[in-house]
Amino acid sequence: MNLKTKLIITFGVVIAVPLFLITIVFIGFMSMQPAEVVTPQTKEFLGEMLMSVLLIMAMTSSFLIVWIYRSILNPIETLKKATRNIRDGNLDFEVEIEDNDEIGELCADFEEMRIRLKESTEEKVVFDSQNRELISNISHDLKTPITAVKGYVEGLLDGVADTPEKQEKYLRTIYTKANEMDRLINELSFYSKIDTNRIPYAFNKINVREYFDDCIEDLGLELQQEQVALTYHNQVATDVMVIADAEQMKRVINNIVGNSIKYMDKPDKCIDIRVLDVGDFVQVEIEDNGRGIAAKDLPCIFDRFYRTDTSRNSSKGGSGIGLSIVHKIMEDHGGKVWATSKEHIGTTMCFVLRKYQEVPLNEQNIDN
Repeated sequence: MNLKTKLIITFGVVIAVPLFLITIVFIGFMSMQPAEVVTPQTKEFLGEMLMSVLLIMAMTSSFLIVWIYRSILNPIETLKKATRNIRDGNLDFEVEIEDNDEIGELCADFEEMRIRLKESTEEKVVFDSQNRELISNISHDLKTPITAVKGYVEGLLDGVADTPEKQEKYLRTIYTKANEMDRLINELSFYSKIDTNRIPYAFNKINVREYFDDCIEDLGLELQQEQVALTYHNQVATDVMVIADAEQMKRVINNIVGNSIKYMDKPDKCIDIRVLDVGDFVQVEIEDNGRGIAAKDLPCIFDRFYRTDTSRNSSKGGSGIGLSIVHKIMEDHGGKVWATSKEHIGTTMCFVLRKYQEVPLNEQNIDN
């Protein structure tokens, strides 16, 4: 039995029961009166009163039934339509809230559920799109070194490299390409840990001067192979410490430098790395003389999968997650990272870490 039928029955009961009781009382009252008292005029008067009471009850009941019907059935009908829309996958609608009663609160909760469901669906669409883009980027970037490795291996097998010098050159190229593939796979593995917040940090006190001196020394060898000139200035005192994960900080530097090398377009390539003391923070600046970043792209370079070079025809490649990894690591270290750039001149990437400062223990303030 639906609600409409129940309301009709309720209307009938509201009218019938009082009418039945009034009729019984009326008949009993009339039978108890002497015949000379019950005149035709009295009967007519009592009959008119009975009809007036009946009319008033009918009008009142009708008004109440209509009011209840509108306040309950209309919102229920709205919720039914909303449920059908959600069932059909349509979330672009709005549940109108007419009253502030319990039914109105139910409609408000349903509207909030719809909004959150829509947001969740949109996030899933974006997430799926990003994952497809990541797979496409990684596949593209793996294909280039794999093709090169296959070509050089075939050259070795076919005897094209017929001198020790050529063989060494082929093997070094194969080793370089294998390192590129290993870097891409590590980047993908690290991205999966970022996505699930499972980055294995090992925070320790690090001496800033010693750490960056060692790091730049290793980096210099790699840049020498890429024919990139490196300049380095460390202006931090020898006793300055920070709390950081040494391995992940090295990943930050390598990602930034690797990104700089990828987009260098000048014959004389150079990178300048500066470690500065800026009060309570240590600031690292990595400046290159690459092609720079357009002003419209600069606010987005740390977004996941964002690529200033959207064409996949470029040999530069890139998964589009390197700088987003940098941003995540710096965020987890309590620092921040940003960039300044001028097109055709170069880009400067900066990040800061708070200095480690030991707070002296004041024994006088300790309550024994």
